[in-house]
Amino acid sequence: MPGPCTGVGCCKSEIPPGLLFYETTIRNFPPGGKDYTFYSNSTPCRYVFLVDKDWFSYNDRVFLNRTDDFDVPVVLDWAIRNVGNCSAARQNTTDFACRGAHSECFNVTNGLGYRCNCSQGYDGNPYLEVLDGGCTDINECQLKGEYPCYGVCNNTQGSYTCQCHPGTSGDATSKDGCRPKDKFTLALKVVTGVSVGVFLLVFMCFWLYLGLQKRKLIKAKQSFFEHNGGVILQQQMHSYSGTAGGGGGGFKIFSEEELEKATNNFSADQILGRGGHGIVYKGVLEDKAVVAIKKSKVMEATETKEFAREMLILSQINHRNVVKLHGCCLEVEVPMLVYEYVSNGTLYHYIHGGEGLDNNKALDTRLRIAAESAEALSYMHSSASPPILHGDVKTANILLDDNLTAKVTDFGASKLAPNDEVEIATLVQGTCGYLDPEYLMTCQLTDKSDVYSFGVVLLELLTGKKPIRFDGPEEGRSLVSGFMTAAKVGGHYELLDSQVRNEMGPEALEEITHLMMRCVSMSGEELSSMKEVAKRLEALRRYQRHPWGQAGAGDPEEGQSLLGREQQRDVSYKFKPHDVLDLEEGSTYTFSL
Repeated sequence: MPGPCTGVGCCKSEIPPGLLFYETTIRNFPPGGKDYTFYSNSTPCRYVFLVDKDWFSYNDRVFLNRTDDFDVPVVLDWAIRNVGNCSAARQNTTDFACRGAHSECFNVTNGLGYRCNCSQGYDGNPYLEVLDGGCTDINECQLKGEYPCYGVCNNTQGSYTCQCHPGTSGDATSKDGCRPKDKFTLALKVVTGVSVGVFLLVFMCFWLYLGLQKRKLIKAKQSFFEHNGGVILQQQMHSYSGTAGGGGGGFKIFSEEELEKATNNFSADQILGRGGHGIVYKGVLEDKAVVAIKKSKVMEATETKEFAREMLILSQINHRNVVKLHGCCLEVEVPMLVYEYVSNGTLYHYIHGGEGLDNNKALDTRLRIAAESAEALSYMHSSASPPILHGDVKTANILLDDNLTAKVTDFGASKLAPNDEVEIATLVQGTCGYLDPEYLMTCQLTDKSDVYSFGVVLLELLTGKKPIRFDGPEEGRSLVSGFMTAAKVGGHYELLDSQVRNEMGPEALEEITHLMMRCVSMSGEELSSMKEVAKRLEALRRYQRHPWGQAGAGDPEEGQSLLGREQQRDVSYKFKPHDVLDLEEGSTYTFSL
């Protein structure tokens, strides 16, 4: 207990309809039975009764153990059974039992036959005529409990009406349902109804318009996502994550809403800088990570073909001197890139921004920045698989953190090294003053193009001068051509920053001059590789830190050993007159073949 009456201590059986006789008997189980359950649940009292099945509930031990007399409700199951149903009974009006004027016949469910009821709104004996006490009208107005009416009640035949008192309106069958009528005239109601209808119509049209625009926006985003290689990138990320030791390296595909929220809807006060390829914004992601978001202006159709592959490869770059690529947004016309945020601005601003270098560590800081930048480019050329060419190396694309550690950024013009050596670009991209002349003439981007651009960066770093100048004579506008021209007559030392000349010894000056001239050589065959440049710069930095490396000190032969090469004296620098692009500093030069 509690539970159903299943036979243990209690037995219940429903009586099926249609039976004319039913007898109940109480019997005991034979003694000596093996099943102890029957005897453990036995009681001294035993009884049996017929009862309405909806009343009986076997959930009370007290009820089971009753010994007193008690009454139970039983159901009188009866019907007029001289015919099968109401249809057959109506055919013989003489024997039809439903005699009242307002009585109704209904078929019974306990076998053949029928019974009668008074119609709704009437009460009495449906088997008698009205004059003999048959079905008569109910006066609902006198039965407030069953038929509530808090207004004016009027009884009708078979029903009643209940209306609010004059001057009020509402539901009279509810308490406080009737309220004083307002003075809202029919004309005002019509005007209000029309106005509300027009408003709802306009609102629905506007809502539909917004829905269509939203749907178009979703389709446009999906189209941009697929066009920009989003599906391919997702498959490649999944493939990388499935390999041993693989994974996207934290690379994520961001939605446009995420980046809008991170930049306060690309607010102007979040702009970190502007360039030839686009605008860079500072953003804060939901996880509070600070990032730099590059919103590019245009991207050629040819660049979208390899974009997904290039993004995944760039995301795998993990070098302390390369700005980490955290992810991208592909559901816009031109993909947006999400980079690691570097707090101390660009090397260009550090050199030309007016803040100046630390006087105590100026030369060492310059050499360290140059060495770190060269190491980053060397890593991309030699250690990345496949090799990555930057394509737009300049001081504006070298960032500095709080410790003035160099970090190369902006792969907007970067390319994977072509598998086929005869693969040629269809247009030239880069920044004037840093463009490799051979790349400008052949349109073929190679690792030597980055070496040349880095040579310009190194020259800019050690001279403190901009690559292109417009103040002064025409022949001195290009920093590279001016330096190489001065080198022919031995006057190139004068172009170096005074602090560089004062702190560098002659061996170091000759070494750095030789290295810069090798980098900006007009012939690609004469250019050093980035790996060699990085190695030379690190050796030069170690030499400069050594007491023998200071200006006016040291043994030349020991200096040659520390520099890691036989000192080349009487260096003959090759210089071929080529046209120099004297365009506005910072602009991008592009032409089609």
